[in-house]
Amino acid sequence: MPHLQRLGATPVYAIALLFACLVHFAPVLAADGKPRPVAPRGDLSAEEKAVIGLFEKARDSVVFITTREQVRDFWTRNVFSVPRGTGSGFIWDEAGHVVTNFHVIQGASEATVKLADGSDHKASLVGVSPAHDIAVLKIGAGRRLPAAVPLGTSHDLRVGQSVYAIGNPFGLDWTLTKGIISALDRSLMGDTGLSIEHLIQTDAAINPGNSGGPLLDSAGRLIGINTAIYSPSGASAGIGFAVPVDTVNRVVPHIVRHGRYSRPTMGIELDDGVNQRLTAMLNVKGVAVLRVKPGSPAAAVGLQGANMTRKGIVPGDIITAVDGKPVDSVGKFAARLDEFKAGDRIRLTLLRQGRSVEVSVTLQQGE
Repeated sequence: MPHLQRLGATPVYAIALLFACLVHFAPVLAADGKPRPVAPRGDLSAEEKAVIGLFEKARDSVVFITTREQVRDFWTRNVFSVPRGTGSGFIWDEAGHVVTNFHVIQGASEATVKLADGSDHKASLVGVSPAHDIAVLKIGAGRRLPAAVPLGTSHDLRVGQSVYAIGNPFGLDWTLTKGIISALDRSLMGDTGLSIEHLIQTDAAINPGNSGGPLLDSAGRLIGINTAIYSPSGASAGIGFAVPVDTVNRVVPHIVRHGRYSRPTMGIELDDGVNQRLTAMLNVKGVAVLRVKPGSPAAAVGLQGANMTRKGIVPGDIITAVDGKPVDSVGKFAARLDEFKAGDRIRLTLLRQGRSVEVSVTLQQGE
């Protein structure tokens, strides 16, 4: 609950001063004690009307999510359901799928979705992608659901564009905040240990409880999912991050169809910790291939993994770029692969025994 500052008792000398002021300025006050007339406001500005229309159109598509967790009493061994947290989400389609952040429902045993009309609906979990901080729930409302949020694109966003966030910060439901796109293509370390890439940075006020809610452009289209803030105090400091809608529109349909998301792969093993040490030792930027799985697309084009010897690790191929885009970490490499689908053929730039080599490999669906 927001902190409210309460007023204390009024000192006697303050009352005396107030009485003196009233006596001094009595001729100025209206003699009959009637309310003052209201000054005409005039019409709302075009910008105000546009923002109001945007909110009123999108409001019904945004939902309030509360989660609960089952805990066992240490002494009685009885199981209780206790509140866990709150967050935001939005209607994805007419089938009742609701999109939110993975961390909103992480560790919860049940979730309830409240619609803008005040009705509560038990939600079932369809699937998650922790690597993207995305989760898909489903509600069976038993009647027509609000319309889904109109879909936009994120590949053509520009710094300085106006953006609008709708969510439930600190449990204050259906709150609208406004800002701009502050930066693009940001990275953020996720709970999985891998970084979440291509994030949108915004100064629109985002606070705990906004997670999972939509970030909209000035046309009212979804351009991202509000997912995190950077704040020493835990409250909004003007630096918020959103998963871009191009990622959402690729990941969510896959989760709906398969119950989970698996990135396309080429059959190589990587490790971020080993990669950091190995590339630092070699003074190169890239992703070290540790092992190539037999029968994989990587093996078919001759990629070479590292070898363990008595003297230590002998590096194999180091991937420095994917389709001409540099990669310098396992997270960035995974994000690059995430831009493709199984069956796509991509070009890898490798550092092999000090020489730059290019190979083309066909991606397959991850397990």
